[in-house]
Amino acid sequence: MPAGDARVHVPIHLRWGDLDALGHVNNTSMLKLLEEARLRAFWKPEEGLEGPPTAILGALSATGETMTLIARQEIEYLAPVPYGQRPLDVQLWIGRMGGSSIDVCYEVFSPRGDEPQVCYARSTAVVVMVSTATGRPVRLTDEMRAAWAPVVGEPIVYGRRR
Repeated sequence: MPAGDARVHVPIHLRWGDLDALGHVNNTSMLKLLEEARLRAFWKPEEGLEGPPTAILGALSATGETMTLIARQEIEYLAPVPYGQRPLDVQLWIGRMGGSSIDVCYEVFSPRGDEPQVCYARSTAVVVMVSTATGRPVRLTDEMRAAWAPVVGEPIVYGRRR
């Protein structure tokens, strides 16, 4: 595991509609599962709810100054994800922190408590902070860097590239 203990664990429940005709999670549904995990890991939770220390971004609104955009995403599927009622254990960390972007790394595991846990997929998303006024990239703030530094680890090295 590239980042050791420096990970955010986000439990993500599957929906029946995430499955395809073959009985496992469809590849397009995986993008939605990763998106949900990313939002829970980095966006502030609703009032009264708790989130990880990495959840510092405010919800996008018409008055917000910045937004996040996905510049690139790559997924390597390692095993089919079967349907289950217990949440998947999506683990996230930052593989690179740049001037205005971060590489969010993910590993999607079977539910916590499974022995051994199965790693179904790995992914990296390049997330860019962008000004809502200009549409141009903006630098990561000191607050972002401080909150995210504890979960910086090694980037994913994909084994099945040609």
